[in-house]
Amino acid sequence: MNNAASILVINAGSSSIKFKVYAVNLSIRLQGELEGIGSSPHVTATDARGAKVIDQSWQEATSVHDIIAKLIKWLERHLGEKRLVAIGHRVALGGLDHSGPVVITPSVMNKLRALVPLAPMHQPRNLEPIESLHRLHPHIPQVACFDTAFHRTVPEIASLYGLPRALSEAGARRYGFHGLSYEYISGRLGELDPRAAAGRTIVAHLGSGSSLCAMKNGRSIATTMGFSPLSGLVMATRPGEIDAGLMIWLQREKGMSVDQIEAMLYHDCGLMGVSGASADMRELLTSADPHAKQAIDLFVYRAVREIGSLVAALGGLDALVFTAGIGEHAAPIRAAICELCAWLGLRLDAAGNAKGAGRISRDASDVAVWVVPTDEERMVATHTSTLAFSMPANTSETIHD
Repeated sequence: MNNAASILVINAGSSSIKFKVYAVNLSIRLQGELEGIGSSPHVTATDARGAKVIDQSWQEATSVHDIIAKLIKWLERHLGEKRLVAIGHRVALGGLDHSGPVVITPSVMNKLRALVPLAPMHQPRNLEPIESLHRLHPHIPQVACFDTAFHRTVPEIASLYGLPRALSEAGARRYGFHGLSYEYISGRLGELDPRAAAGRTIVAHLGSGSSLCAMKNGRSIATTMGFSPLSGLVMATRPGEIDAGLMIWLQREKGMSVDQIEAMLYHDCGLMGVSGASADMRELLTSADPHAKQAIDLFVYRAVREIGSLVAALGGLDALVFTAGIGEHAAPIRAAICELCAWLGLRLDAAGNAKGAGRISRDASDVAVWVVPTDEERMVATHTSTLAFSMPANTSETIHD
């Protein structure tokens, strides 16, 4: 394939769509974001050198389809001869059928639509751009890359809840998320620290959404997120692990509907809920408000508690890796977590931690500690390049109703 061709990667969220364009050799061509979807759409993008190439309001685009159509037209004009030849998508849930990325076909799309009830806040938003892009360019192959696929190596016993078997068989089980991030880190760790990559490692993906993954020999054996991205660690606006009985109490005693509870769990909890002021860790770290400190302390405490549980699942620990927004940039959070993990023989290098790159543990530390930037979009581009360019040329069958 000529390197003049381009691969588009789409990462669709609740009110925004992040996108990147890569050359076939996976060098970055441009990256951008569409924000304010459903209210005031606005697009920004920069080229490979960081220079801004667009900064516009698209108020006339009133639906996801309109926005995608406008984005594709702009991309085609901007890229010129570097035409789009494949499109990759980050998709939240692949279910039990998918242990890796797949070229999107009618049967695949039907299976992904069937999973919407299991991830109603994420799956529909991931699927809308796929359907729109197929209507606009049915001959361009599209690839779905799943956040759950990396965790299909988790042992069966670690994926079960203590529920009636009929519910487990209907899909009520632990899936895990952030898999594309963990897959990328697993590959990078093999380059940076082969001993850790081949041993027992915990990766801490700490950001707006946060989770931990326990890996043996680069494969997931346990993770903190379960049936949905609500569980596990305290996050920016999500609570992490909570007692199911509390949900019953909210309905029975507080009169909250299922929709009200869902909205609260996704948007009003976590750092935002505890601090009462902000979901942004950067703002909380500079705040003198005691509620901000309590939110930080809870975030750290829950992370350390869950690290302990994953150490038990691994039978020990060789390496701890921090990644994602908070993990990569918040040195005080890394320091606080490592201090409470000193019982593992973990010894942090304060100067290295302040710099925030590479290995940040002392030579004498029993546990290697790393800061490794993640790149989920590059992982999607890698899979898309591999799959799309190996498929038969004649694949124009419709994927929408």
